Amino acid sequence: MPDANDKGPYLTRAKEFALAAAGGVMVANAYYIHPIIAEVAGDFGVSAATIGLVPALNQIALALGIFLLLPLGDRFSNRQLSIIFACGQTVSLALMVFSPSFAGFLIGSTILGFFTIAPYLLPAYASKRVRPQRLGSVTATLTIGTIVGILIARVGAGLITQYYDWHLVYAIAAALMVLTTLALPLVMEGRRQTSATEVRQSYGALVISLFPLMRAHPQVIVSGVIQALNFGIFLSVWLGLALHLTSPAMGYGVDVVGYLSAFAVVAIVVTPKLGALADRIGPEKARFRLSLVQMVGVALLLPFGHDLWLLIIPIVIMNTVGPGIDIAGRMTSLSLAPDIRTRLMTGYIMLMFLGAGLASWVGTASFDIAGWTGNAGLALAMSVAIVGLSYTQMKKARG
Repeated sequence: MPDANDKGPYLTRAKEFALAAAGGVMVANAYYIHPIIAEVAGDFGVSAATIGLVPALNQIALALGIFLLLPLGDRFSNRQLSIIFACGQTVSLALMVFSPSFAGFLIGSTILGFFTIAPYLLPAYASKRVRPQRLGSVTATLTIGTIVGILIARVGAGLITQYYDWHLVYAIAAALMVLTTLALPLVMEGRRQTSATEVRQSYGALVISLFPLMRAHPQVIVSGVIQALNFGIFLSVWLGLALHLTSPAMGYGVDVVGYLSAFAVVAIVVTPKLGALADRIGPEKARFRLSLVQMVGVALLLPFGHDLWLLIIPIVIMNTVGPGIDIAGRMTSLSLAPDIRTRLMTGYIMLMFLGAGLASWVGTASFDIAGWTGNAGLALAMSVAIVGLSYTQMKKARG
């Protein structure tokens, strides 16, 4: 039976891919640091734990920005908000390029995180413009854009830094943001006409309304915690790998870290199938199955950690199933009423980045204390927690 709100027009495939590309460019800005973190630390003369503040505060600022700014998507045009936030990202990147000190670079990265909101408006924007039975597939398309952006960011940053200079990485990122900002008005349409009975809430009411909405939908809270752990594994492991592989014990260049990142390309092929799987068997069941596979991959990090070729195995496993866990989590809020989706996604993503920001710092700090053993052990503990929470949610969904 068709959904009562199933009204056209729908996004064209071309616009779906354009939105995915725009999201990829904007998300990529947080990931250039991954392969080059040791080079940036050396240039500024700071420790592994201190440089870990860059990705950590970036993610925490993003969580704050999501809390304060993303709810506006339920009141104002996503198109207008996306353009404004993209401009904020561009200015922040310029600050990072030209800052002569670590403090300035850290401030620029933190402000950048605060304005990296637009990619997280896109799923709610698209969900209102696709047929319900295609929600998983379209969410997967947007996720692929994110994966490609992260992939190009990490591979490109490693190569550019190895043969040129890490400042050039952020100069190119700023140029890409200018192009993306100019393209957004052409890709996104303005806010649709709302019904005459809709009550427009004030900004304060929109923000405060997040808390009772989250309490009314506890499955979204748990999904946010699961994704915080899932994304935390991703960030902490890649930051640890960059420090581990470029350490004197391993002796590789930053370009090798970038090459390893290229194995994430497998996710581009697999992610749409994982979205379709979640559509077919339900997000809770799909997430539990994927979390088990992820745990196997994470468990291999420690025993395979000192052999570059063996490391490819857990990296491929983690990059394959990690996005699927996120897709399943997002579906727990995107399948709910359209007028509350953006705010529920706000809660989901806020939890995700708060956890990921903490994991970024703890990951580099654990490497500072116990090397690769500490970093891999932290990832395994988080993976076990994901399996337990996913199993609990699957049981509740069945009941």
